[in-house]
Amino acid sequence: MAIADDPFIFEACEPLIRGGKRLRPMLFIMCANSKVDCPPEKTMPLATALELIHTASLVHDDIIDTSKKRRGVETANSKYGAQIAVLVGDYLFAKAFQLVAENNYSSEVQMILSKLVKNLCVGEIMQDRSLFEVPTLNEYYTRINLKTAIFLSSCCRLGAGVAEMDRREVDNLTAYGSGLGLAFQIIDDLLDFFGDEKITGKPHGGDLKSGVITLPVIRALEISDEASTLRKIVTTGGNVDAAIKIIQATDAVDYCRTRAEAHIESARINLPLTLKTSVALALEQVADFIVDRTR
Repeated sequence: MAIADDPFIFEACEPLIRGGKRLRPMLFIMCANSKVDCPPEKTMPLATALELIHTASLVHDDIIDTSKKRRGVETANSKYGAQIAVLVGDYLFAKAFQLVAENNYSSEVQMILSKLVKNLCVGEIMQDRSLFEVPTLNEYYTRINLKTAIFLSSCCRLGAGVAEMDRREVDNLTAYGSGLGLAFQIIDDLLDFFGDEKITGKPHGGDLKSGVITLPVIRALEISDEASTLRKIVTTGGNVDAAIKIIQATDAVDYCRTRAEAHIESARINLPLTLKTSVALALEQVADFIVDRTR
């Protein structure tokens, strides 16, 4: 494993490494095998780098949100303190770029990854600077694009590039990944309120308690008869359970699912017809998973 040579780093990250969906490296590898089988030595270092970047972002997110648990286990910042957790995240970012450099990936690959990390940071800064403020729909979409959609689209773009697909195919797979990312985050925001805590490993309303206002809240504020009460709760850090009841009494869940499904349909439409049948089927199944997932 990429970080097995440092026992402490491995111990700090093990809960994140052992769990998770591996969605980002999986998308990259599938796209890299879009037309012909790509040798593992060409895909695994970059796939590993993508997962390390994702893991690093989770470590840093937990520090910013002062989260005590993720995936049902204690976070690095809760276990070792914020100072150590910051350095663990930095280590993972550095290790990812070390893998890319050691395996002689192109300058374009390095540029895509650099922009990806930059956008993750911009999205997180944008979110942190607007805590307990109700975003417009456009502001919400800008944030989830920076934090999630660009990551998944970059994984697909990198895979298509490794597969040496033509520009139109690369653009189509990039658009597929973007649609997945938007849908993924919308469903994630729903699960924060209504998911099974035993499955998600996170308490209900975690985002709201941290001051992060997402699409279910935005929708409920538009149509609820108790919008003024809900606004007061979400902008002052009030009773999360009361907020959830107000949201549940609206069409917010159906509204968010409809939007997520529309993004998934857009993703499907962009799948190139030139893909291997097995890869096309797998990418279709990923799209199904995004909207049906429970964690």
